[in-house]
Amino acid sequence: MKHKLWINGAWVDSRDGGTMAIENPATGETIAEVVNASAADVDAAVNAAHTAFYDGRWSRLTPSERSLALWRLADLLQARAEDFARAESENTGKPYQFVSLGADMPFAIDNVRFFASAARDTHGYSAGEYAKGFTSMYRREPVGVVGQITPWNYPLMMAIWKIGPALAAGCTVVLKPAPGTPLTTLMLAELCAEAGIPAGVLNIVTGGNETGQALVEHPFVRMVSLTGSTGTGKKIMRTASESLKRVHLELGGKAPFIVFDDVDVENVAAVATLTSTFNTGQDCTAATRVYVEKSQYSNVLEAIVEGMRGVKVGRQFDDGVQMGPLISNTQRERVQGFVERARAAGAQVVTGGGVPADLDSGYFYAPTVITDADQKSEVIQSEIFGPVLTISTFDGESEAIQYGNDVLYGLAASVWTKDIGRAMRIARELEFGTVWINDHIPLTSETPHGGFKQSGFGKDLSAEAVNDYRITKHVMVKNG
Repeated sequence: MKHKLWINGAWVDSRDGGTMAIENPATGETIAEVVNASAADVDAAVNAAHTAFYDGRWSRLTPSERSLALWRLADLLQARAEDFARAESENTGKPYQFVSLGADMPFAIDNVRFFASAARDTHGYSAGEYAKGFTSMYRREPVGVVGQITPWNYPLMMAIWKIGPALAAGCTVVLKPAPGTPLTTLMLAELCAEAGIPAGVLNIVTGGNETGQALVEHPFVRMVSLTGSTGTGKKIMRTASESLKRVHLELGGKAPFIVFDDVDVENVAAVATLTSTFNTGQDCTAATRVYVEKSQYSNVLEAIVEGMRGVKVGRQFDDGVQMGPLISNTQRERVQGFVERARAAGAQVVTGGGVPADLDSGYFYAPTVITDADQKSEVIQSEIFGPVLTISTFDGESEAIQYGNDVLYGLAASVWTKDIGRAMRIARELEFGTVWINDHIPLTSETPHGGFKQSGFGKDLSAEAVNDYRITKHVMVKNG
């Protein structure tokens, strides 16, 4: 099946772009075909968003009117949750049980409902007399046309994290999903129209790097929001700087998982296993670097290795599957390269480190544990984006903090201890946008998600995300 572009409230053919095949990563089979949008297609989409913004069909609606449309979108998504779950699972390879019931769909629907409510939030608006004879007012106005680029690891959820706050703020949007995983984003476009979001307010263009480049460079785009790799974020910042566009970047991560000697070892191992293999490790907040206080190292290592060996790997619709394939053969080769270079440098691959013997098609990789890696080695310093966990030791709080912070990334971290004072001290010192204590990876719609350092800036989720798509205007009135 070939999918068209969604521009100005209608499905349209490309003006001069080619097409791209979409695979099921569990089998390698082609399941759909989409347009590789050209610069002319992007121009048409941005012009539609530009017109829709300035004629006020969305930006000048009342907050309650925008909120109502987003509530309707949430209800429609709830009604079609199974259709979206099956499409997302087939397109990404992630286990259907996790998409349908376990995480993605329930959370995505909750996200839309939160942003529907946030559209009506008046927090931060104020008026007063700050100079004699004058009254000042602050207006929070939508930025304008926003270009958004989403990743392949959570296609539907990341689309909602982009579209939700932008529409709540009153912006119009041109969104480009990742080249290999556009299907649920295209499905979402039609639901937005059915919910009453006017034509031109949301536009979807599919394509690769050239499509994204055309979107970032377009003069009518006032802001660019990306969830993706740190390298891509740097390129977008350079391009956006030419016209001083705002940028909102949620980039890579390399989460430390810091374990002190007073923990419940079995619980720690269970969570480390789950959060390093969930979504096949293709998550910027995944547990990737376990640091264990020396006196508990052997116990924690043994328990995690046992847990990783027990993870059931398989195709997304098989019963009891806990981990699916990587997104592509390119990604599998990338993960394998990290593991082989670590082995060559003297690290020990305790379990995993290759393709499961019983899965001869698709892009599967076994849950992998590596020990004895140097703190400055590639496997500890770089984002792998696969089910690969390093386990190292530390001696005392200061060394735990030093090792935890000793990467370029700063998205998420966790601290495991029964000593709440120690947990709070370390949480204060860790340079990460989220620090969990005695858990790892839970998110809520109300709490901000975003990074420090080279994990980017700006927040997804929470009211802070909506405010990222607003600009403050000061209006000063002379009295009398």
